[in-house]
Amino acid sequence: MSEIVYPPVIKTALGVFKALNIRVRLEGTDQIPRTGGAVLVSNHVSYLDFIFAGLAAYPAGRLVRFMAKKEIFDSRVGGPLMRGMHHIPVDREAGASSYAAALKALKSGEIVGVFAEATISRSFTVKDIKSGAVRMAVAGKVPLIPVAVWGPQRMWTKGRKRRLLQRNVPVAVLVGEPLYPKRGDDYDQVTRDLRAAMSALLEKAQREYPDVPRPGETWWQPAYLGGSAPTPGEAEKLDLQEAEARKAARGSGA
Repeated sequence: MSEIVYPPVIKTALGVFKALNIRVRLEGTDQIPRTGGAVLVSNHVSYLDFIFAGLAAYPAGRLVRFMAKKEIFDSRVGGPLMRGMHHIPVDREAGASSYAAALKALKSGEIVGVFAEATISRSFTVKDIKSGAVRMAVAGKVPLIPVAVWGPQRMWTKGRKRRLLQRNVPVAVLVGEPLYPKRGDDYDQVTRDLRAAMSALLEKAQREYPDVPRPGETWWQPAYLGGSAPTPGEAEKLDLQEAEARKAARGSGA
């Protein structure tokens, strides 16, 4: 597979991080296999997560093919980059083709990245996840690798203005031990185990994070640590309201 786009994009991103003094802490990267397929499953706190979660595989010399919503590929700017990096478009109305493309990538030895929560978590905790990632790993006969990302929400997340040029933001990327689901397992239980592993990694990243919010900035801290982010219950209600508003807009042709 030709890699004309992906390596320069990583090099550029690392250069920007250095210029902005964005300190990326990578932990557990030895859990990423040096060869063969794997499903990398990350939490989702920002619009930048695919950049940082992808760095989890960088020390192993691997590239991650992320599954991302089709709308990004339709963008004039983002589309060519996403296709050039061989990421996988997800059309929610034609999910079978996305699944088939991801499975093909896994069987050819690629690492496929998945945000199993589907949308950004407003509470900055791990939302409920479905068993799709587990089923994909079983079908591809590859491991599941839990990952937690923390920090990028300060630069760009749902409901907040972009602050892409913010300096001195620490970012943590923690990789957990792989899970090896197999055919015949209780996929729902494996999914619960995966979510528990992701939650433990995320809580570790949050509790060990070197910065604390300044006055007026507590929105990026989860409620359980004293921040003003919505609780999981409040976040779920907001998500439902947003989904209903989108549905109504589609129905009105807006």
